[in-house]
Amino acid sequence: MTTSRETRDYQAADAAHHIHAFVDQKALNDEGPRVMVRGDRLHLWDNDGRRYLDGMSGLWCTNLGYGRKDLNAAASRQLEQLPYYNMFFHTTHPQVIELSELLFSLLPGHYSHAIYTNSGSEANEVLIRTVRRYWQVLGKPEKKIMIGRWNGYHGSTLAATALGGMKFMHEMGGMIPDIAHIDEPYFFAHEGNLTPAEFGLRAAQQLEAKILELGADKVAGFIAEPFQGAGGMIFPPESYWPEIQRICRKYDVLLCADEVIGGFGRTGEWFAHEYFGFEPDTLSIAKGLTSGYIPMGGLILSKKMADVLVEQGGVFAHGLTYSGHPVAAAVAIANLKALRDEGVVTRVKDDIGPYLQQCLREVFGNHPLVGDIQGTGMVAALQLAEDKATRKRFANENDIAWRCRTIGFEEGVIIRSTLGRMIMAPALIASREEIDELVGKILKAVDRTAQEYGRL
Repeated sequence: MTTSRETRDYQAADAAHHIHAFVDQKALNDEGPRVMVRGDRLHLWDNDGRRYLDGMSGLWCTNLGYGRKDLNAAASRQLEQLPYYNMFFHTTHPQVIELSELLFSLLPGHYSHAIYTNSGSEANEVLIRTVRRYWQVLGKPEKKIMIGRWNGYHGSTLAATALGGMKFMHEMGGMIPDIAHIDEPYFFAHEGNLTPAEFGLRAAQQLEAKILELGADKVAGFIAEPFQGAGGMIFPPESYWPEIQRICRKYDVLLCADEVIGGFGRTGEWFAHEYFGFEPDTLSIAKGLTSGYIPMGGLILSKKMADVLVEQGGVFAHGLTYSGHPVAAAVAIANLKALRDEGVVTRVKDDIGPYLQQCLREVFGNHPLVGDIQGTGMVAALQLAEDKATRKRFANENDIAWRCRTIGFEEGVIIRSTLGRMIMAPALIASREEIDELVGKILKAVDRTAQEYGRL
């Protein structure tokens, strides 16, 4: 592969001008970042010609993989016809209208309206204002507290960071008033003898206790990911979500699902809340909406909320320059049609998703470094543990998992570490051969890590 610049030249220019996400920049400058230059299906190539299997779909984005000509063509056509216009000044355009018609044909019938954004972080910023405005219109302006979960993730803007429960982000200035948190439903980390069902109920009932502590007349909404993404691909017990929904309905608290990672087929359902069997009032979406080909997100509202805001709310002072961007909308239309018409989501549910989950359990079920395996469809996590039977985690689990991730890059596979969990979310279009390659390379990384730490 020929490139116009040497890798070390790219790295020097990168160091001179960029501050990367979630990294010690000085350390990265010393090491030098990988320079990715090409992608095709599930594979990436760096500037030196090294090939990697992307086990994370970028950042849970590229549901259709890399190199889709139909998505590229949709963007190109729209750039020629109408490269930009806004949804201010009493205007709209065909692409955003057609996108919404398609999107709501795929959503459950109790949703009706969308506010489009550029990202999931922005969707959750808009969420806070929309939920509070809803209660204002209903004559309950005191209902403005949002409850999230510790170790949840809802973005890296100020309000989205506050909604999330990652304390190290809060310590860097990421808090705003009227935000509260409850514990995450992380069964493997539970120190006790509860069954998963008992633990799930107890974790959910923290929400009721928090609502009563704060006052139901002051709590506007509860936000959570159906399964935790950046926090470690943590799946709650089956008892969790029905109890959460019961509590929200009992105390008239809006139930808000962050579907930024779980949406658009990842679990084998179009949206992860459908897999878990609950009915949120709002959905935050992004990532798989366009397969990451162009930035786009949004906030989906139930008919109940939209009717209040539209019929009673008057002017809602919100808006973004690029909300409903015509090129992004055109790409999203092409992406959703491909997911639907090519049977991608159905195949995740019935074929390739079960195959991935089966392979992981067969290969890692008795591995000395792995204490648990969670996941469904095309999302999964390997929980590293010192003792599987007692759920004892390594004291230095962060270091072990980070080392495993690093070895993964050496073996040509991109996976992610969070706490003591190795997480993966390959493109939904993966073939069985690509899943075999993914699992085989992860096994090499886990085996090498186990050897280094005296576990194999």
